[in-house]
Amino acid sequence: MKKYEYFEATADIGLKAYGKDINQAFENASLAIFNIISDTSNITPEKEIEFQISSEDEVSLLYDYLEELLFYHETEFMLFSEFHITIDDNLNLKAIIKGEPINWNKHERKTEIKAITFHKMFVKKTDHVELQAIVDL
Repeated sequence: MKKYEYFEATADIGLKAYGKDINQAFENASLAIFNIISDTSNITPEKEIEFQISSEDEVSLLYDYLEELLFYHETEFMLFSEFHITIDDNLNLKAIIKGEPINWNKHERKTEIKAITFHKMFVKKTDHVELQAIVDL
């Protein structure tokens, strides 16, 4: 099973992320986000940030989580390449994200993400989990 893929959206980019469970699907969505910004294979997971969030439903949790990733990217001036997510039955998400400070001499500069949108966002569970989100570039 592929981890994620992209699709075209007017002036934006959409992503679909997959996983055997919701934790893995959120982790793969994280990779998709940071591969829009840079090449995650060049990001050393040397610094760790841990945070927790809760939401009223899975789609809101996905939105809140992706927004939190952008918040840490912008306020800590970091790129991330490793993501460890645990979501419990009450929709409490615990994240451990790992990366390093941005160094545009080392890291490939791709596309800046301005925001996450709710447009066409979903979380679908079958024998695996599929997530979809569109980011504003």
